[in-house]
Amino acid sequence: MAEEQRVMEGLAGYAPDIGRWLWALEDARRRTRQRLDGFNPALIDWAAPSGGNSIGSILYHIAAIEADYLYVDVLEQPFPSDLMALFPYDVREENGRLTAVQGHDLAWYIHRLDDTRARLLEAFRDITVDDFRRPRHLAEYDITPEWTLYHLMQHESEHRGELAAVRARADLES
Repeated sequence: MAEEQRVMEGLAGYAPDIGRWLWALEDARRRTRQRLDGFNPALIDWAAPSGGNSIGSILYHIAAIEADYLYVDVLEQPFPSDLMALFPYDVREENGRLTAVQGHDLAWYIHRLDDTRARLLEAFRDITVDDFRRPRHLAEYDITPEWTLYHLMQHESEHRGELAAVRARADLES
């Protein structure tokens, strides 16, 4: 049996410091996708009767937040119109809960995750290490691209746990 490798590598084509963060971000996405292995696509809109998010809503939220951090915080520019078209729903409802996104198949959500990630990886090819650590001064906070990648990994990991719990409950109750 081959020994498991627990070695952090950098993605090729990036400065080493940036490549390592991107490798970790990609590893987080790989693990999220593993949570979907063998998933019954008919359960994409299932939510607990007592309230909670569906798997589709969680996936939509992960992709939308990644896009927002990329364009608003890192690139400091508005969303391109083709990206806006991918996210027709607000991320949150007025009460602060995630918007219940329904009526789409798993491929619809995966497309948003993949498109957003491709844009992020492309954008980080042109960022220097100095720019990676340069604070962006926004109205609510100061933020660096380096912190953004850290946060996106944490955000996805937390929602991956939620996704696993929803899936386990859906599998039991359906």
